[in-house]
Amino acid sequence: MHAAVVVFPGSNCDRDLAVAFKAAGARVTMVWHKDSELPQGVDIVGIPGGFSYGDYLRCGAIAANSPICKSVAAHAGRGGYVFGVCNGFQVLTETGLLPGALLRNAGLKYICKTVGLKVETSSSDYTKGYNAGDVINIPIAHHDGNYFADADTIAELQGEDRVAFSYMDNPNGAQADIAGILSQNRRVLGMMPHPERAADAGHGGTDGTALFRALAGALITA
Repeated sequence: MHAAVVVFPGSNCDRDLAVAFKAAGARVTMVWHKDSELPQGVDIVGIPGGFSYGDYLRCGAIAANSPICKSVAAHAGRGGYVFGVCNGFQVLTETGLLPGALLRNAGLKYICKTVGLKVETSSSDYTKGYNAGDVINIPIAHHDGNYFADADTIAELQGEDRVAFSYMDNPNGAQADIAGILSQNRRVLGMMPHPERAADAGHGGTDGTALFRALAGALITA
């Protein structure tokens, strides 16, 4: 598996994501936001957490218009995999690769803690390492993680089994407790919690490891 991890000014989880990909057996290339093309042979693009461009305008809005995101959108359009975590999820909604938007947390405060997530579906290459209904513990660290979409979009996500993860105890006001969603072809995943921060026992937990291993297994055998 060849993974590209995009680095924006203000990214702070890019190395964490790269380490998690490498631990799952991937070859990783770091890609600068001003690059206009992804490396040849990339299977998956990781959009990391952080505060791209200082979160000016809206979180992820400037990053979504960076040169590299045109190539990321083209990669997704060809059926390539794209994985956005936290700020990366915000970027994916701003690019239109995923529906909805991430609003300010309902409590208007930055939240940094480990939360329980329910795995809503195992029918994706990201989540097939879990069973639907499993509860996993994954860290969150965000100020704008309140997922919002209109009622029709929420119904569509739920009806098409595209809600990947939901919060057991909603920390931010997200509609329908949504913590992560899939694209229609199930190859783009955006989620607010950080599985790359739960992929090393030395850091306190390994519940995120199954996501990276399942993804690597799917792409290696593809």
